[in-house]
Amino acid sequence: MTRPVIGVTASIDHRPPAFGETYSLTRKYAEGVLQAGGVPVIVPHNLDEESLRALFDRLDGMLLSGGGDIDPASFGEAAHPATCEIEPDRDRVELALTRRVVEQDMPFLAICRGIQVLNVALGGSLVQDIPSQVQDALPHSFDRQTTPRNYLAHPVKIDPGSQLAQVMQLDVAQTNSWHHQAIKQVAAGLQVTAVTPDGVIEAVEVPGRRFAIGVQWHPEWLFEEMAEHRRLFEEFVRASGVNESERINEATHQRISG
Repeated sequence: MTRPVIGVTASIDHRPPAFGETYSLTRKYAEGVLQAGGVPVIVPHNLDEESLRALFDRLDGMLLSGGGDIDPASFGEAAHPATCEIEPDRDRVELALTRRVVEQDMPFLAICRGIQVLNVALGGSLVQDIPSQVQDALPHSFDRQTTPRNYLAHPVKIDPGSQLAQVMQLDVAQTNSWHHQAIKQVAAGLQVTAVTPDGVIEAVEVPGRRFAIGVQWHPEWLFEEMAEHRRLFEEFVRASGVNESERINEATHQRISG
């Protein structure tokens, strides 16, 4: 059986001038894909439109990873003082790829920044700083020097009829939290599938797709010890490995059995 190839977006690590720009990806993303049976490939930012098309045609799935903030000009706003780490080339490549992924029904898993890229790519907007813009907000980000990345910060309530609930097999999940931004205006075509007790949107999906889930938390730091988060990677990679004939057979079976 051919293992599906999964594109994984990366950050930019600003090292000393002698090194130049360096693409950076937390190893946990790649481990999540590998352990689920996929082959991760890092997506660089210096791709023109032709290169993007060539890359897209060779991928079976897309993982949109976490990282810095999206330029708020992308959703028609001026930058909040807390907005930071904007990388124009990363925005350009990820927004273009995300639109194509959704249009072509390529399986995707969008994590943290990734869920925000998904929302902006489809026409939505963002809360640029939860602590100053969301009344009575829970803590959603912590001291990176003292708090483990797998620290369970809060519960999220999941829509029981969602693809997310089907995959995770529960309707309340305990999650970590490492973000100061979140979805504000939900893009047309996206369904909100999980929220925190303070009302912050924690998951969305594109209904009716093979696998089209975005989560605001970081399952790559939880999948090794928590089965519900591991299933996100497993089902994402499984959907990415289903070929066209298998998809038709699966859809036919669902119609007959339904």
